[in-house]
Amino acid sequence: MKRLQLSDLDETARRLIDQAAGARANAHAPYSGFTVGAALRCAKGNLFLGCNIEISSYGLTMCAERVALFAGRAAGAQAFEAMAVVGPGSETSPTPPCGACRQVIWDLAPDMDIYLATPGGSVDICKPEDLLPHPFGPSQLAERGDETP
Repeated sequence: MKRLQLSDLDETARRLIDQAAGARANAHAPYSGFTVGAALRCAKGNLFLGCNIEISSYGLTMCAERVALFAGRAAGAQAFEAMAVVGPGSETSPTPPCGACRQVIWDLAPDMDIYLATPGGSVDICKPEDLLPHPFGPSQLAERGDETP
């Protein structure tokens, strides 16, 4: 993982982060006030946005990252290149994805670049394996040699 400033990134990455920041404005966070936006770019260039949506029964809440990934898959996209996430964070430390989002990212986009940004312009760039070391995923399910009849 490396930390840069928004101004150090290329135009494509900056636009993706700007889209995530814009999606953050649509967040529904009446209980926590913790708003997050995500922007997902697929290999064909399509863009899918997500924002967190809090529900009074907290277990039904959905994070911005999963909203964007699920919207992409629902639209038929399968190859994702990059995701930007903008949350409150601190001035220099972006908000990382929760554990559930890390697992979904691993399953649906294990090779994409991830840009975690603060509203002030600090950006951490990482890969899914940085967020979820030693992941459980599709390859473990394919190894079903230990099944009991």
